[in-house]
Amino acid sequence: MVFSILSRLVKGVKGGVTSGLEGVTDVAGAVVGAVKNVTVTTLKESGEFVSQGVDAAASIVKGSIEGVSAVGGSVVKALKGVVSGTVQGMMDSGAKQDEAVRGAVGQAVHSAKELGKDVGDAAVASVKGAVDGVKQVGGDTATATKTSVLAALNAAKEIGDETLSSVKESLVAGVDGAKDIIDAAKE
Repeated sequence: MVFSILSRLVKGVKGGVTSGLEGVTDVAGAVVGAVKNVTVTTLKESGEFVSQGVDAAASIVKGSIEGVSAVGGSVVKALKGVVSGTVQGMMDSGAKQDEAVRGAVGQAVHSAKELGKDVGDAAVASVKGAVDGVKQVGGDTATATKTSVLAALNAAKEIGDETLSSVKESLVAGVDGAKDIIDAAKE
């Protein structure tokens, strides 16, 4: 049942994002609004998705990335906007901040790997997108930074040691405060 619901969500979001981005020259710039609007509309139409929390956010990211890819956009360039729009839409629809952030960032990292993209760059973009999304809806950005860095690390760890090492390096270099979060997580 849950898989069927989430599969429908991925397909619906892909269709909505594809429609929202067709003919747009600046896909990376337009993606935040498109993803946020599709997320809010989809969750409003079916409240059952909000209760899925982390899985719903992950499904929205997956569908959005497929939509960006379908219109020929750069997935890594659009990733910050995809994650930001997902987090904004989820939180505007009543989802908990930590679930929206964990689901969106974790799926972004996994999707980058599946598509053969630079996972370190994707992790940095998704963390920045999550923090931006939380900031836009008035959430706790310090907590969002910690949650998103840890979500990126957990997703990288699931993929493998080499990916984990690459993601750690990229996060330390590209995200303010990531080194302290990573060091604290080791303890």
